[in-house]
Amino acid sequence: MPIKRFLVAAMLLSLAAIAAAQKKVLAPTPPMGWNSWDSYGLTITEPQFRANVEVLDQKLKPFGWNYAVVDEGWFMENPQDRPHPEQLRLDVDRYGRYIPAPGRFPSSAKDEGFKTLSDYVHSLGLKFGIHIVRGIPRQSVAQNLPIEGSAFKAVDAADQSDACPWDPTNWGVRDNAAGQAWYDSLMRQYAGWGVDFLKVDCISSHPYKADEIRMIHRAIEKTGRPIVLSLSPGPTALENAAAVGAMAQMWRISDDFWDYWASPSGKDFPQSMLGQFEKTAAWAKYAKPGNWPDADMLPLGHLGPVPGYGEVRATRLNPEEQRTLVTLWSMARSPLILGANLTELDDATLKLLTNRDVIRVDQASTGSRMVGRDGDVIAWTSDLADGSHALALFNVGDAPVTVKKSIASYGLTGRNFSARDVWAGKDMGRIESVSATLAPHGCLLLELRR
Repeated sequence: MPIKRFLVAAMLLSLAAIAAAQKKVLAPTPPMGWNSWDSYGLTITEPQFRANVEVLDQKLKPFGWNYAVVDEGWFMENPQDRPHPEQLRLDVDRYGRYIPAPGRFPSSAKDEGFKTLSDYVHSLGLKFGIHIVRGIPRQSVAQNLPIEGSAFKAVDAADQSDACPWDPTNWGVRDNAAGQAWYDSLMRQYAGWGVDFLKVDCISSHPYKADEIRMIHRAIEKTGRPIVLSLSPGPTALENAAAVGAMAQMWRISDDFWDYWASPSGKDFPQSMLGQFEKTAAWAKYAKPGNWPDADMLPLGHLGPVPGYGEVRATRLNPEEQRTLVTLWSMARSPLILGANLTELDDATLKLLTNRDVIRVDQASTGSRMVGRDGDVIAWTSDLADGSHALALFNVGDAPVTVKKSIASYGLTGRNFSARDVWAGKDMGRIESVSATLAPHGCLLLELRR
């Protein structure tokens, strides 16, 4: 009996240890939420943000969408002048750290920063995020402002030979004690604001800045606050997978993705749907709790009033392409971060985003992989916790394609399966093979049970 009790106690302690370890994993599933960039670019204001958060709370939160992120430029008083950097007016505190422009974010007055806005988001059961560009403000360096919590000043931390190629606001940060003090100060500020999600730009690719990623990671850990770290832009190099996975929860696998089936320029920017099939397949094996290769935001619905790229518009993707987009991201277990103006959310887009079975593939599947290509048809499979499987077939061609293949040919063993068409919400009975016609740029997503 004593030995038996000992073994039972040991087993319970082991299970408790596993449960405790799982709780410590940041982003145990791919983050889902909304980001302001696709619809507001640099220009989002507090009233606009709150209006979108209300819709996020009422219509999308019940389905798992729970992050609300203020993207680039929140410290700019006149973001419309970004093409003329010498005219920009940027707000910083006495320690040289950016603070929200009070004319755009009134609740930030009296040194509140984003705390009041974050408290509002948290009161709805949602999580709050912001975007920054790596580095230290150039104007803080010009004034040589002190770094909070240290004896260093901005000049000690700044690398004035290193600037983000497309950002006129910051200098890079040196990999030294002053540089670490700078990022420590920054993350203390964000933790004090109640930030849950931090998107850092110009750090994961062109150029890849491993030293600054490491400093930011250390600084977040020191705060004790569980802040999800998202690295941009892409494409992150595959050879850096282990390094970014050790320090961040999300990293971009492509350059900026926008609402094109094929790239209008024939280049990597903007990234198109066609370009994402190869990239998601290459990165799928790295997706796991706490590590999510990021195929970028979903440019769906209405994009405006000031899109981060292009003119005000409804998404250029047709309905078939939109389902393909959501299906591919879900099969690849990419984060699902929506870019639509939620105050203009239409019924069709809402329905697209609230299919619980599709979301379950993104949030709860394992072993996601591309299993083959036959002409214009690309096949993916993934495994679900209840023993069922997801099978997705994508037609990347410009003409309809008829598929007639055994399920076994996709690597799923079993004589036959009980099948359900996930997008149609239709039970198909027991099948041994797939027989379907895929529309141009369309897809089929099946849930298969033995």
